[in-house]
Amino acid sequence: MAIEGPLKELGIHDVFQLLDLSRKTGMLLVTSELRDNEGTVLFENGKIVSATIRSNPHRLGDLLIRSGRLAELDMMRAQALQQRGDRRRLGEILIALDLVTPKEIERQMRLQIEAVVFELMSWREGFFRFEEGLSEEQLQEAGVPLSTESLLMEGARRIDEWSRIADRVPNLSMVPYITPPDDEHPPLLDLLPTEWQVLALIDGANDLREISAALAMSEFDVARITYGMVSTGVIRLRHPERTSRAIQLPRDGAKSDPHITPVDSAAEPLWRGAAAFRRGDFAEGIAVWRQFVKSMPQYPGFASILDGISAATTLVQVLEREVPSGR
Repeated sequence: MAIEGPLKELGIHDVFQLLDLSRKTGMLLVTSELRDNEGTVLFENGKIVSATIRSNPHRLGDLLIRSGRLAELDMMRAQALQQRGDRRRLGEILIALDLVTPKEIERQMRLQIEAVVFELMSWREGFFRFEEGLSEEQLQEAGVPLSTESLLMEGARRIDEWSRIADRVPNLSMVPYITPPDDEHPPLLDLLPTEWQVLALIDGANDLREISAALAMSEFDVARITYGMVSTGVIRLRHPERTSRAIQLPRDGAKSDPHITPVDSAAEPLWRGAAAFRRGDFAEGIAVWRQFVKSMPQYPGFASILDGISAATTLVQVLEREVPSGR
């Protein structure tokens, strides 16, 4: 029997907790139309054994290569064995070939699961469906069981810390650059190895999400390290050029900028959707803003726009149910 429903009625945190307490075995599919994304989490006796997300699948081989634990040629060698009929999982083949250690495989699989679960925990809208039971193929995908309760506790801690980090690191599309040197007060750098790794990729062009992918480091850890370096003045952040002016919305009655560039037109759907909401055309406003968040996921106010769409959608549903227009 399937368990399903909208996340606005049963939050993703509660869904995970329910499956943990009831010791469920099966597949949880979480979809978000606004994000045009979906995640899949496999449970075995209430523990999480696998997690993937369509927008960033966090494949084990890619993580090992990005972290420098595996050469690309060695990866191709292991994949060739699978193509020739070897039914072992990639990690098992890599261990048998003495290319990586079991401890490293376990570590990367944990990071893979954590990255997906923590991202899903930030979703406030969408739809979930849980199907009991796992196929033989799904069982082969399963890795080391992780405590769902521990992941939920860590996820809650990260959400709290994100609220503090957001004061200086508003989103992962921000581009870091090294603070210009001050000859009178030269900086004294006393950084941890992970901080040096992040600093080494800061070139004024890579955004934080790209740095996270290149290092195979969680987005949360990159944001936390960035927060520390911004706070100490080692680096600064700027909005990417493609959205540097798009986030400025004109107030009612304000004149448009005659020097507006083509890049600024990216925010036009926000104005058009807001105008539709103000005149009471919620269907058009929802449709326009949905298209905007799909095309501009890097917009700094992304979460607020999603909240607005969710609220407007709920209002429309309540009106149709309680006060239908035909009455």
